Amino acid sequence: MNHFAADDSAADRSAGDRPAGDRDIRGRGDLETVLRRFYAAAFADRRIGPFFTEVAGTDLEAHLPRIADFWERALFRSADYGGDAFAPHAALHSARAMTAEDFGRWVQLWHAALDGLHRGPATERAKAQGEQIALALLRRLAGPDALAEAAHAGRTGFVPLAALELRTPA
Repeated sequence: MNHFAADDSAADRSAGDRPAGDRDIRGRGDLETVLRRFYAAAFADRRIGPFFTEVAGTDLEAHLPRIADFWERALFRSADYGGDAFAPHAALHSARAMTAEDFGRWVQLWHAALDGLHRGPATERAKAQGEQIALALLRRLAGPDALAEAAHAGRTGFVPLAALELRTPA
């Protein structure tokens, strides 16, 4: 099933006929395309979609410039983002608790949105930062042991790969 219902063919093209998937994220325009692709999938997703559509009532057109500032600042240090990314997530979490599986699903959709459009160092940084952000939010919202508790309860679901701790036998 294609979660990216919008026709990405025009957006996937860079200068000339080279597909964007053959090049790295270059700037805000690329980020906005990735973000639109991600949010189309996230809003439609059974697991995390309700956080955006029912709990937060996210208006993508109002949200997009702010989140594009966030990612432009995170990847290129070129935007002026002075917002508090934690506060809206804390409000969501208090309305409906977010789990390791929820954050892991976010990471999966983030990776899928990036993989379909770009590849290169900035794209890999965006993936890694997405995982780091998801883990930091999870730990801050649900506590430092949230991943271990989920695993102990048998709720291993969609946990980001970066969250797995490899242990040697005692």
